[in-house]
Amino acid sequence: MSVERTLPDASKQAATMPARVQARTHNWTAPVAPLRLSSHGQDPEPLQHQTELFYLQKQIQAQTPMVLVLEDGEQIEGCIEWYDHNALKLRGRSKTLVYKSAIKYMYKLGDQGL
Repeated sequence: MSVERTLPDASKQAATMPARVQARTHNWTAPVAPLRLSSHGQDPEPLQHQTELFYLQKQIQAQTPMVLVLEDGEQIEGCIEWYDHNALKLRGRSKTLVYKSAIKYMYKLGDQGL
């Protein structure tokens, strides 16, 4: 005497399951957006930003005395030591870190900035 096991037919089983159980058993994966690193695949920097960086680098190398006029009218004098994306560091009477967003304009100390 042989005993045969039969597996239930998948279509019959799916028809008898509630809809929410069918949804859980379905192997569905959400589409994944590609990962983009901030340093890769971007357009080159705008010309205005490159010009700003060139000007700052030139003033640092020449150690040009500069005047920074802030948004509130305050003037800070000194030589630019370094800069990054958001700030400048000036060396004058004291070392000062100034956010670029606070700067209205800047000029060389020998020039009349107006």
